[in-house]
Amino acid sequence: MKLINLSAIALAVFTVILTIVFFSWWAFKDEVVFGSEKFDQTRWMELANSVQKDCRRGDMAYDLKSHILIRGAKKEAVMALLGRPSLEDDSALEYDLGKCMHVYHALRIYFDQDGRLTHSQISSH
Repeated sequence: MKLINLSAIALAVFTVILTIVFFSWWAFKDEVVFGSEKFDQTRWMELANSVQKDCRRGDMAYDLKSHILIRGAKKEAVMALLGRPSLEDDSALEYDLGKCMHVYHALRIYFDQDGRLTHSQISSH
């Protein structure tokens, strides 16, 4: 009986620690995976159709999302900065980042009905 209680407590503690580690990683993964390089517009444009590197534009994505793309910016200004998107619809632009961490990722930029930037996110496909 005592061994079962000890095992249950150990399992509960392990589960809590594993949950904390997972959610901590999840909260900071964009910065860790995509934050190793400052945004460089020339390099961004050059890497748009490149196949030389798996995660070709991913290294600049976090800096771009966190420091360059400003809420309220016009859709036209964002397109002038980043070039032609991989996908476009009325409310969002999507820029391919390449295959990062064995999964294809994109930078998705959202706009309101007036064409003003509301937010951006790094998404996986």
